[in-house]
Amino acid sequence: MTKSEKRSVCLILSVLMFMSVLCSCGLNENSASKASENQGDILEETKKEAAAIIGGERADSIMSLQKISNFEEYNIYTIDISYDYNLDNLTPVNDGTVDTQTLMNLILAESIPGIDASYHAPDYGCSAFTLAGDGIDSLMGRNYDFKFDTSAILVKCNPKNGYKSVAFAALNNLYADSPESDKTQMLSCLASPFVCLDGMNEKGVSICVLTLPTEPAIQSPQKPVLATTILIRLVLDRAASTQEAIDLISEYDIYSLSGRDYHFYITDASGDGRVVEFDPDTETREMVVTPMRSITNFYAMYPDRTQPYVKNEYGVGKERWEKIEFVLNLHNGTGDEAVAWEALRMASQIPKEEEITSNTQWSVVYNNSDLTFEFVFKRRWEEIYRFEM
Repeated sequence: MTKSEKRSVCLILSVLMFMSVLCSCGLNENSASKASENQGDILEETKKEAAAIIGGERADSIMSLQKISNFEEYNIYTIDISYDYNLDNLTPVNDGTVDTQTLMNLILAESIPGIDASYHAPDYGCSAFTLAGDGIDSLMGRNYDFKFDTSAILVKCNPKNGYKSVAFAALNNLYADSPESDKTQMLSCLASPFVCLDGMNEKGVSICVLTLPTEPAIQSPQKPVLATTILIRLVLDRAASTQEAIDLISEYDIYSLSGRDYHFYITDASGDGRVVEFDPDTETREMVVTPMRSITNFYAMYPDRTQPYVKNEYGVGKERWEKIEFVLNLHNGTGDEAVAWEALRMASQIPKEEEITSNTQWSVVYNNSDLTFEFVFKRRWEEIYRFEM
């Protein structure tokens, strides 16, 4: 790794631009202490132990794992996924027996065959928007908000039959907040491609997931089942535009994980930002697509059924949406990464004991035009990690 990289629950900005992973905010080598050198030695030793257990291409992925921050507790990691995976193995036809644990077991079998590991399907609080216009890049901005702290991992994929992508996953969902501490946590990182919460591919398509308060969407078993985080991987691997992403999703039956409901924000290099939802007022949970510049944790299809600072069955967090819209309107709906960061910072959340979707873990701005992205971890706004794909 020649440049450093960094990280930051679910505020989604779809600020349109194109993506390369440019790392300008480097690690401070002069401040590297003896303790951090020892930590590096421990990381390398744990990687070797885990690689010896798994072998093959998965061992190569393990050996690529790097720690790019040195915070006291939760940190930022990167991994290059070089093993070949088959998404079709993760989208079974629902014969009436499919449940969350079945889908989790499929993820583990595909990523860590023969290894005993755990996966926790999470809840997400989020916001998102698109920033685009004539003569400017297309950006997607996103805050990932979740009550419980987590380490983050930047997952780089280049599948044989898909598009190259970058995406972020929360390591607490893999019980792997400190992968250098033992080989089980290290091996769990191999499942990270299938638990990502936001990302961008080489075609300039960005996507993120946000939680909703309704009953989980589980469509009738007629088509292959598409679990929440597998939907994100499907779009990153196979969609070259927002419309292609929507067409892909429509070929599956949605299965919302962890007893929660979700919607998705998708945008592309043209600035086509849309919210994909599953109508809670219909028994069959029909897919509804709504063009939106920004969104938080309320139904885009029912925007008048929620109010700021009020949580009901149609959503929460409308006040965060208003804050994003205020910033975007202030700049006439256009601007650069600085505008995106202004909106993300305005809509970020501090921890609240009573609110599961509080506490901004990371913030990210994807440039769908030049394929770069910027990342802030845990509201450390002055520490921006810059990457290129």
